[in-house]
Amino acid sequence: MAPVLGFFLLLGLCGDTVSDGSPPSTNSFDGLEFEFPPTNYETEDSYEAGPIGILFQMVRIFLHTVQPHAFPEDIIRKILQKKFDLSKDYDKIIYYEIGIITCAALGLLFIILMPLVGFFFSVCRCCNKCGGEMHQRQKKNGTFLRKYFAVSLLVICIFISVGITYGFVASHHMRTHLRKTQKLAESNFNDLRTLLNTTPGQIDYVLDQYTITKAKAFSDLDNVKLLLGGSIYEKLRPRVVPALDNVKAMADAIRETKEALVMVNSVLMDMKQSSAHLSANLSDIQKDLAQSLKDPACRVPSAATTCDHINSSLSYLDVSVDFSQLPPLDKQIANITDVLQTNLSGLIQEGYRSFNDIPETVESKTTNVISDIKRTLNSIGSEITNISKKIPVQDKLSNFIHYINNTEDYVHRYLPTLEEYDSYRWLGCLVVCCLLTLMVIFYCLGLLCGTLGYDRKATPTRRGCVSNTGGIFLMVGVGFSFLFCWLLMTIVVLTFVVGGNVEKLVCESYQNKKLFQVLDTPYLLNENWKYYLSGMMFDKPDVNLTFEQVYSDCTENKGIYATLRLENIYNISKHLNFQERMGNINSNFETTDIRIENVVLLDEAGRKNLMDFSSSGVDRIDYNAFMNATSKHPTKVNLLSFAADLDIKANHLPQGDLKQSLKRNAQTLRTIHRIRIIPLEKSMTTVYQTMRGLQYKNSGLGVKVANVIFFLNTAQDFLKNHTSMITAEESKKFATMILGYIEHYLQWVRIAITEQVAACKPVATALDSAVDVFLCGYIVDPMNLFWFGLGKATVFLLPAIIFAVKLAKYYRRMDSEDVYDDGLETIPMENMKNGNIGFRRHRTAQTY
Repeated sequence: MAPVLGFFLLLGLCGDTVSDGSPPSTNSFDGLEFEFPPTNYETEDSYEAGPIGILFQMVRIFLHTVQPHAFPEDIIRKILQKKFDLSKDYDKIIYYEIGIITCAALGLLFIILMPLVGFFFSVCRCCNKCGGEMHQRQKKNGTFLRKYFAVSLLVICIFISVGITYGFVASHHMRTHLRKTQKLAESNFNDLRTLLNTTPGQIDYVLDQYTITKAKAFSDLDNVKLLLGGSIYEKLRPRVVPALDNVKAMADAIRETKEALVMVNSVLMDMKQSSAHLSANLSDIQKDLAQSLKDPACRVPSAATTCDHINSSLSYLDVSVDFSQLPPLDKQIANITDVLQTNLSGLIQEGYRSFNDIPETVESKTTNVISDIKRTLNSIGSEITNISKKIPVQDKLSNFIHYINNTEDYVHRYLPTLEEYDSYRWLGCLVVCCLLTLMVIFYCLGLLCGTLGYDRKATPTRRGCVSNTGGIFLMVGVGFSFLFCWLLMTIVVLTFVVGGNVEKLVCESYQNKKLFQVLDTPYLLNENWKYYLSGMMFDKPDVNLTFEQVYSDCTENKGIYATLRLENIYNISKHLNFQERMGNINSNFETTDIRIENVVLLDEAGRKNLMDFSSSGVDRIDYNAFMNATSKHPTKVNLLSFAADLDIKANHLPQGDLKQSLKRNAQTLRTIHRIRIIPLEKSMTTVYQTMRGLQYKNSGLGVKVANVIFFLNTAQDFLKNHTSMITAEESKKFATMILGYIEHYLQWVRIAITEQVAACKPVATALDSAVDVFLCGYIVDPMNLFWFGLGKATVFLLPAIIFAVKLAKYYRRMDSEDVYDDGLETIPMENMKNGNIGFRRHRTAQTY
């Protein structure tokens, strides 16, 4: 009953507190993270017996073989209800205890018979019976029997020594571990105090996390411009910004087109002037060459051919393009200049600005609702702060601390007494084991002396002193065995009955929770209460609260709130229900009229400006004429090639004015190419590339402008028709996000209060320390191993006595022996083998 009472006390401990020792837990939500503070405890979660645990398990297997019956739940229930009648229910007890009773009966039979057998054996020996006569008859198998008896006794001594070792190990294990009881108790009491002391702080910590949650919500509310307004802007942006970008690109195209046309028109005028100068220069050279070719030197047959070739190529010294044929661009430039009178880029920037002002508009429209939501969150925070004062913790903690102090004083007061009694027990176990060891020593000395001192040539009456001493040691061991074996068996029976029943009824039932199931029987401990724990703690005996469930939950380190069903005292979920206020927050956002009006992407002036540009005529310019004219070479012939050819031909002419004229004109052509042709080519290239770019940009200008206006109108219609819906959706999402912080925190609070705060692992650990570790691990297991080893050694004393008595005859010096007659000394060995020899007893005086 002591373990049961201890269990009641520990569960009473649970019922009087709400505390915590839970491991750290982390819960995060969109950047909002809650981490439960860890609590460190001293007591180890599990107890390991070490290598000796194998021996303990062996003893448990033996007990299960002896006592295989299930836990007697009915008998225990009747005992707890004080309805047990031994005269009526003895048969159930006998049925359950039949194995232990049988073993105990055999032990009692051993206790009774062994002293009687020893007494009669001693009397019989004194009367020279039962092997007491100091005469040994010679036998054909005498050597074999002596060896057989010696080996058997040696093996038995080994078995007895193993049993003695079990006894020594069990006694030492109990002594060393009982010395750890003080430390075990202190660690459990420290853990329980830690459990109590940290609980209020943990509750306050959990509730204080609302400050972090509220700060996160306030931060998002203060950032409504970016979070809500920005989300609305991002929803509209894919449909609006591309349309504005198209208009902006068209405005840039108008400006770039004017710049390009002005540049082309200016370059074109320069090209016309440069082309005229080039034509005049080439004409001068052509005239000069023609005049030079009239030189008499050209009539010389050797130079005539060269002069003819030069004369025939003079027609190529001329320009190839007449730029004066290209139409002027003044009209188109004037039209675009008129278009640019309207600041289309400024109008577009106004559209951008109007659209980009949506976040500021949202912020201004939600100022009042944000203030209301903040007030609501502050009021929720005030109520959450008051919850810690309503949870029934402090009034129960004081009683429980008083209970812990009283229990600790009780342990400290009686633990020295336990250690003192354990010293007496240890001394008694040491004496018992040493007594058995002494018997084994006598047997071993007898075997040693008898074996070493035995002489096969010596007759029984002439055996040596060492051999005789061995036989005496054996008989001394037999005497000690008869004298003390009944006392040893008495100790074995008593410890077996007590240890075996405690192991089966308490330790085994505690580990398989059968004991809890019995205690959970309705109306067992109180006939008026269906469930004893709920009746004791809440005065509500109908609440389903069982010992097994409480112990299992505490073992799993669940919170006491959930373990003890404390919602029957204080329903935390009910007090954390802020659905009405949170619904008001949601409805405030839904009813807030966030109208985004007057977002004009481009007014009518801007649209008219675009239409004017499409009718400016830039798409009707003859771009091909410009590109064809500027894609040609400025002259009909390459002047550098022509000059090089003149040099070559001049080199074939004799020295004279003709040759010098050709050389001079060739140099002049190179100068014209450097001064006139290269700049003109660059201008032509510029005009060509510019006109090609303008042709690409302005091709289908009317369609392009129409498309820009169409997409612009589509974007404006989208703003008009869908902005309200998008605003409502994003407002709902924003409200859901703000409420999500609060709901996430409240959900974490419920989990923390019910499952993590006051995790009752120390209570289950304390109960395990009291029953499984102290009672079963420190006391019952070594006690059972002690009687198992002692009983094994004691039982093997019986065959040891028999073999020792038999073997002593072969070692001790006899008073008489069998000898041959003188007349028969020459009888052949065959007759001796056939037993046809006459013997006579011959007594020899013994000298000691």
